[in-house]
Amino acid sequence: MTHILAFGASSSKRSMNKTLATYTANNIPNVKVTVIDLNDYEMPIYSIDREEKEGIPELAIQFKKLIKNSDGIIISFAEHNGVYTTAFKNIFDWISRIEKVVWCDKPMLLMATSPGGRGGKSVLEVAHQRFSRENSNEIPTFSLPSFNQNFNPEIGITKPELAKDFDTAVTSFIDQL
Repeated sequence: MTHILAFGASSSKRSMNKTLATYTANNIPNVKVTVIDLNDYEMPIYSIDREEKEGIPELAIQFKKLIKNSDGIIISFAEHNGVYTTAFKNIFDWISRIEKVVWCDKPMLLMATSPGGRGGKSVLEVAHQRFSRENSNEIPTFSLPSFNQNFNPEIGITKPELAKDFDTAVTSFIDQL
């Protein structure tokens, strides 16, 4: 069975990005879904000095194992000052030290949402540009602006033109699995 790893790239306990990633993964037919919370992978802030002295934390190794054991990855990014959250960036830094190809060339779906009108577009562009450099797959993206107005946990994306864009991105991801 196809195994999807999904998470919101946020440490918020009420993360709308985790909600969107979870909703997306759970609505893909015939897959096993593992949803993780970044709070379960909190580690010391990465530094080369710490790595040389203490090695790579076990939590980073566990996170990397989840990536390797998946067939596809769904990430929905929270945006802090136009880029990744510190929680995500720290995990990303640690797992990048384990293996050069961080996401193991897995099919990915990158998303972002926010309460504002841009829907995390800046962080989504940064992530897409960075992750596309080491992934042979086409990486679809989806940005959901104004999360509280455009998302319902029971029916998903409520605005028809956004729902169409969402379906296109999800279909592209599924086709690569």
